[in-house]
Amino acid sequence: MVIGTSGLEVAVAADDPRRLAEFEARINRGEKIEPADWMPQAYRDQLIRLIHVHANSEICGALPEGKWIPHAPTFKRKLALCAKVQDEVGHAQLLYRACETLGPSREELIESLIAGESKFSNVFHYPAETWADVAVIAWLIDAAAIINQTMMAEGSYGPYARALKRICYEEAFHMKHGYEMCVVLAQGTKMQREMLQDALNRWWAPIMMFHGPADKVSTHTQMLVRWKVKLKTNDEQRQQFLRQFVPKIFDLGLTVPDPNLQCDKESDTWHYTEPDWEEFKRVVRGHGPVTHERIAVRKMAHEDGRWVREALAAAAAKRPIPMPAPAAN
Repeated sequence: MVIGTSGLEVAVAADDPRRLAEFEARINRGEKIEPADWMPQAYRDQLIRLIHVHANSEICGALPEGKWIPHAPTFKRKLALCAKVQDEVGHAQLLYRACETLGPSREELIESLIAGESKFSNVFHYPAETWADVAVIAWLIDAAAIINQTMMAEGSYGPYARALKRICYEEAFHMKHGYEMCVVLAQGTKMQREMLQDALNRWWAPIMMFHGPADKVSTHTQMLVRWKVKLKTNDEQRQQFLRQFVPKIFDLGLTVPDPNLQCDKESDTWHYTEPDWEEFKRVVRGHGPVTHERIAVRKMAHEDGRWVREALAAAAAKRPIPMPAPAAN
């Protein structure tokens, strides 16, 4: 059920009413909230939850594509995919840093992920079975992510908004790269076109769930919109995605595996089959098709890098980092 006004009030009941009013007035004026500023505990908790999931999603999102690097069909594709995977891992580090400004350490956040205690985006719990999956992920999943991230880049929490602005520049290149891959496959052989259509068929349901539960069942949307962490609801983002990308899908000669998908041209609203939100819940709670594989790979990478972290910690303990000399007057 959606948090109503009474639910919001319960969430902030322990906060100083005067400070809360000042905080909300700042947000409504379009000011950014910074780490040292006073904020309601519910706002802090929502940001930690949201940014942590986003960071986990970036780092786990590199995995389905990363496994295809050795199998890329050309050297150019291999280089592009290496760069994309590197970008996604870098995005995760930016977001973990933004989350650290709210209290938890990067180490705590990563340990929570590899222990299977924290969530990541539903789409990264599914396998990338063919090269066409890589193309669909890079185009349509990154497109859905850009809709979400460009909106939150104008949000109220300064460190998160600034990290997202940088991330969105790189995601825009990823999306163009993915679209170009889909165009090549769509204009290729019968086998390539069928492979692309099959990938779209398998990914469509997860993509439709990507922006989160429908507003009528979301437990977080109203609070995030009230405090301008999000400027659009989940359903509004989903409609934006459909308006922008379904026509492009049709232009490639592809079909969408939803017999109920149609556009009401008068209202510019797309009607579609409601996603299976019970499946969504199961997946994000750690019961997706390849959830355990994703977490196992992250755990292995974390363990393989332990010696580097220990060496750096030992070096820092013995040799403090010298501070630069003050500039001469």
